[in-house]
Amino acid sequence: MKIMREVCQGVEAIFQLLYNEFRQSVRASDQNCRDVAARLADEVSRICNESSRIQTSGDVESWAHTLATHRLKQVLSYYKQGSQRGRVELQSTLSAIIYRYITPPQAPASYQARLTLIEDFLQGFYVEALNAFRRENTIDASYRPRSLLELAEYMAFTERYGKRRIPLPGRRSQQLIILRAQTFSQQQPPETSVDMDTAAEGATPESDANWNDAAIQQVREMMVASEPEPLEANLRDTVIEELLTYLEERQQHDCAEYFVLRLQDLPTSEIEEILGLTPRQRDYLQQRFKYHLIRFALSHRWELVHQWLEADLERNLGLTPFEWQRFQARINTTQKDLLDLKQQGRSTTEIAQALGYTATQVEKRWFKLLELAWDIRNSSVSGSGASQDE
Repeated sequence: MKIMREVCQGVEAIFQLLYNEFRQSVRASDQNCRDVAARLADEVSRICNESSRIQTSGDVESWAHTLATHRLKQVLSYYKQGSQRGRVELQSTLSAIIYRYITPPQAPASYQARLTLIEDFLQGFYVEALNAFRRENTIDASYRPRSLLELAEYMAFTERYGKRRIPLPGRRSQQLIILRAQTFSQQQPPETSVDMDTAAEGATPESDANWNDAAIQQVREMMVASEPEPLEANLRDTVIEELLTYLEERQQHDCAEYFVLRLQDLPTSEIEEILGLTPRQRDYLQQRFKYHLIRFALSHRWELVHQWLEADLERNLGLTPFEWQRFQARINTTQKDLLDLKQQGRSTTEIAQALGYTATQVEKRWFKLLELAWDIRNSSVSGSGASQDE
């Protein structure tokens, strides 16, 4: 009875340590902090009870405190990085561990082919880690991280789970994720027969069943990934980074998280589940993101965005000759003067002096011109009015 009481007191002390730190360091609900702290405290207690080395050390309390502090730092680190940077960090950490163990069946192994296999492997490993997380914490099989704190907890667990040492014959051991990666690499078929037209064009209603085949999807992803020129790919990455920075600077953290999930092509229902939103709340968030996206694309970094879309001034804002005529016919003399000065490469200050405007007025009028060009392009593509898509 005395030993059990001491164990319970030790778990409670660890729980209070973790709970107090979470309450001070994160913007999560009280219940959320309690749940995460309780799971970590139980994990620490379980490790201390099952480890013969810790039990024979004579200082179980010190070990428990060290383990709890390590887990706390891990979770807070992922939390502070946010959902996007946290996932990138986890992906980079695990990729670095398994890189030399993932070998494409083709020879020689190209860098891009290896990265594609690593991506495929890790997607499966994340599912395995989530199942292990549910199992070890005795929680419902349908559990998924919904808050940023829970996501940070899961990412920290996944990193530890992958780095676990698995005993092997001959007093050797190996990290679990390396063993999984070796098995995955050995199971890759030497070649796969696919319909290249289907792979290039994507799924059709008649071929959905075939399109779900992982091999075909992998081929298409590799083809699509190889299409953009390096400059275009760099511009796209720059636009994404700039937009995320723009949203973070304006305290639009939920819009940034929504954008990151949209980049992963997740279905709407899954985005709602991850962010813990109702359809109505998600729709409101989508409209708010759309507003900031338009401000970013037509005002904040219009030159960068239009260069990436091949719609910069050198290309008549991406308009065809017929569309350019329509555009010219719909603007007045002052707007034409503004357009001419922009095409000459004049600065906002120079344009303001030439037209007798303030810099803010120049930016607002230029925004309107870009918006008009955008509407003409979209109406031509859709065949009707401006596009309603993001």
